[in-house]
Amino acid sequence: MVEFMKKAMDWVLEKEDDAAKNCHVAPEDVEKQITMMEEKRDALKKKCDDDLAEMEHILNRLHKIKADSLLCHTSD
Repeated sequence: MVEFMKKAMDWVLEKEDDAAKNCHVAPEDVEKQITMMEEKRDALKKKCDDDLAEMEHILNRLHKIKADSLLCHTSD
C-alpha cells in the first residue's frame, strides 16, 4: 500500500510539474504546498525525536535494572 501511495504521489507531482511548465500553476499555490509540507515534516521530526528520546530513557533505565540484577546474581 505504501508503494502504491508513493507512485500515486509521484504521478501527481509529475502532472503538476507538467502544468507548471505550461504556465498553469500559480507560484503562490506551490508556495502554500511547500509551507504545508515543511510544517508536516517538522512536526513529524519533532514527534520522532521525542519518541526516540523516550525510548533512550527507557533503555537506559533497563540497562541500570539489568546491572542491578547482575549484582544480586553474581554474589551467590
